[in-house]
Amino acid sequence: MKFLDWYVKIAVVSATIGASMELFMVKTGFYDKVTVLESEKRAWENTPEAQALREALNPWRNIDGETKKNP
Repeated sequence: MKFLDWYVKIAVVSATIGASMELFMVKTGFYDKVTVLESEKRAWENTPEAQALREALNPWRNIDGETKKNP
């Protein structure tokens, strides 16, 4: 392979950058914050208010139901 050393250098640099990004996220507590935000989001999505909002914002809800009833 003509450019094998170049590919190896790119792979090493990419792995180093990725590892440094992961280390930064672990050290700053990024994953803990995201876990809390996701759990709050899922808890809110299961509330009656969120379900009513989802139904109100779906203009095709009646059209889809009619289509399934009348094939």
